[in-house]
Amino acid sequence: MALISLILSSCEKDITIDLKQKESSLVVDASIENGQPPFVILSSSLGYYDRIDPKVLASSFVRRAEVFVSDGMRKVRLKEDSTRFGSGLWLVHYSIDPADPVSGMVGKLGITYTLDIRTGGKDYRAVTTIPSITRRIDSLWWESIRRPQDAADSNRAILMLKGTDKPGLGSYIRYFTRVNRETFLPGTNSVFDDQVIDGTTYTVEVDRGVSRNEAFNPDNDYFQRGDTVVFKLCEIDKSTYDFWRTLEFSFQSVGNPFSNPIKVLGNVSGGALGCFSGYAAQYRGLIIPKR
Repeated sequence: MALISLILSSCEKDITIDLKQKESSLVVDASIENGQPPFVILSSSLGYYDRIDPKVLASSFVRRAEVFVSDGMRKVRLKEDSTRFGSGLWLVHYSIDPADPVSGMVGKLGITYTLDIRTGGKDYRAVTTIPSITRRIDSLWWESIRRPQDAADSNRAILMLKGTDKPGLGSYIRYFTRVNRETFLPGTNSVFDDQVIDGTTYTVEVDRGVSRNEAFNPDNDYFQRGDTVVFKLCEIDKSTYDFWRTLEFSFQSVGNPFSNPIKVLGNVSGGALGCFSGYAAQYRGLIIPKR
């Protein structure tokens, strides 16, 4: 036993990994949806070992940038604005100026949009398309759920969806749910392609959307009796799908020593991180009765 310990100890080698401090990058979180104006949040990336708190996040927002969106026919400049969140903190964003009719722009189905950003002496560009709506929501309903550890009068409920996919591969979706007065939140796995369901009518369970800012809780996948739920189904293009698919995989693999490293595939040129997402959205709501 002592010999084995000696052999094993002699095989040990100290490994030092030098994580060099990388220059901060621009992070782009931008979207445009049918019937809605473009909405852009710009921030600076933070270091791996940086201490992160609400004030640090608030100070990372990029101000006084030049932000433009074009639909191929005209190009409008977005106005910097801010929205209060939390105690004394403000979310800085860029969108159309509601007081200026000339700068108005809302998303339309089947249109390709270009986002141009100039900040810090650098130029960035991203392109996205709001697809046509080809996937139909046939019906949405709820069902009670009871697990062995639940009481017989469990208030948990699940959401069920019946939909139809148009024949032809190359359709991508992202979904969100809103419960009561909450904001729309994406599912843990919120993006899907049509490789399995192409050209079929299908029935699936819809997980409740989750906030990535909160600790994981499997019970958050369920709805509750008495909830008012709005389901948002968005058709997206391939680049939007690739970004959210790789980002969600990366998020879920954090802390897992057996996961493979993955590169998050953004669609913003110029060395920026992030994505400009186009959403062809449709909505369906229901009320889950208390009893």
